[in-house]
Amino acid sequence: MEKEKYIPRLQTTYHKEVIPALMKQFGYKNVMQVPRLSKIALNQGVSGAVNDKKLIDTAIEEMTRISGQKAVSTLSKKDISNFKLRKHMPIGTRVTLRGVKMYEFLDRLVSVVLPRVRDFRGVSDKSFDGRGNYSMGITEQIIFPEIDIDKISRVSGMDITLVTTAKTDLEAQALLKQLGMPFRETKKETELAQEEIKVRQVNQ
Repeated sequence: MEKEKYIPRLQTTYHKEVIPALMKQFGYKNVMQVPRLSKIALNQGVSGAVNDKKLIDTAIEEMTRISGQKAVSTLSKKDISNFKLRKHMPIGTRVTLRGVKMYEFLDRLVSVVLPRVRDFRGVSDKSFDGRGNYSMGITEQIIFPEIDIDKISRVSGMDITLVTTAKTDLEAQALLKQLGMPFRETKKETELAQEEIKVRQVNQ
C-alpha cells in the first residue's frame, strides 16, 4: 500500500479556502491567476563573525533549528580593509524554504512565533516591495520555540522575506492575510479596501 503523501495544514487551507476567497475578491477568471506563496527566505547577518568564526557555526545551527532545513553561510562579496573583511569570508547565514517546509514554517510563524512577541499588535503593512513580496524583521531569535533561551550565547535577529507570485502589493497582502498573517489595522488598510473595490469593478 502506497504511503499517503503528507500535506501541511496551511497548504490545504490555501487550496480549499484561500483560492476560492481570492477568486471572489479579485474576480479572477482562472485558478492560475490566483497568487501563491513561492518561497520564504531567511537571512541573518552575524556581527563579530570576522573575529570569531564560531559565531557563524552557532548561527547556522540556530537557523537550521528555526527553519527545519539546513542553513548555509553567506559570504562577503568584497574586501573591506577597515573592517578586516576579506572577499568570500562568512558574515552571515541564510536558508530558502519551498513546498512543505515553507508552509510549515509560515504556519508556525503566524500561529506560534509572532504571538510570543511582547506587546504584539500585528505586523506592518508597509513592508511590501512593490512587486508582491513582503519582508519583516525579527529582533530576537528567542521568540522561536525551537531556541532554548538558556543555551544561547547572544540575542540576534533576522530578516524574513515572503516571495509571492502576486503582481501587486494589494493582491499579495490579501493572499498573506488569508494565510493568517496578522497585519496591523491602519488607515492604509481602509485605502487598500477602497482600491480593491475599484479593481473588482474593472475586472467585472
